[in-house]
Amino acid sequence: MTEYSALTLTTRDRVAELRLSRPELTNRFDTTLITELTAALRALKDDAAVLAVVFSSTGKHFSAGGDFAAMLAANADHQVLMRQVDEGRELFRAFADFPKPIVVALHGDVFGIGSSLLLTADAIVATPTARLSDPHVHMGLVAGDGGCVVWPANLPFVRAKRQLLWGDPITGKEACELGIVTELEDSAEQVRERAFALADRVAALPPVAVQLTKRALNKHLHARIDDVFDVGFYLEAISARTADVVEAVTAFKEKREGRWTGA
Repeated sequence: MTEYSALTLTTRDRVAELRLSRPELTNRFDTTLITELTAALRALKDDAAVLAVVFSSTGKHFSAGGDFAAMLAANADHQVLMRQVDEGRELFRAFADFPKPIVVALHGDVFGIGSSLLLTADAIVATPTARLSDPHVHMGLVAGDGGCVVWPANLPFVRAKRQLLWGDPITGKEACELGIVTELEDSAEQVRERAFALADRVAALPPVAVQLTKRALNKHLHARIDDVFDVGFYLEAISARTADVVEAVTAFKEKREGRWTGA
């Protein structure tokens, strides 16, 4: 069995749990997590014994999103930036192409790329107080690593623009009212239990029917990916080389407002 350092992968009956496991790093999406998560999804896709997946996390937050060190490295080096783009494209497509049901157990806040990946899932169980957002613009970046695909796919277009252009968080309760979150539970333990209950139920259904239905549903997302995804990701790459990104990271660390130059 493959050993992972940024996540754990376990299987119970016909359901696998893919769990982010670095709460001390707020489960940030650095190269390690992106590489391991992509590999784990590919392994689960090929595992005939797995019929559904629960995507969960550990610690206070589900994921704080991108990694500041990686952002600064990409800002300084074009080759690093393009490697990160390629890794990010592979990860998002691994989620968007996954043929088996994914149920998210969202117990805490999730930001940026984490939100984008969650919104490719087939059911999302959350606490009412968990927060979802894509704050790319706050960091001087285009919401290109999936945000411009999945938010409009899950919300009315004007609401998706409201979320991505302002980068404001919404709570699990608000997300449920908007139709993004499918179920609410009061605690992290109840969220995980409900997620497994949903995964167990769908895993008990005829697998060919379930997986081919999901392949058909994935085509809706693929149409948006073909139109928007690569453009968005490469526009993000352009924005990643600006001075505003360095200023955004510095301002965040110094807990002050950013001073933007647009360069």
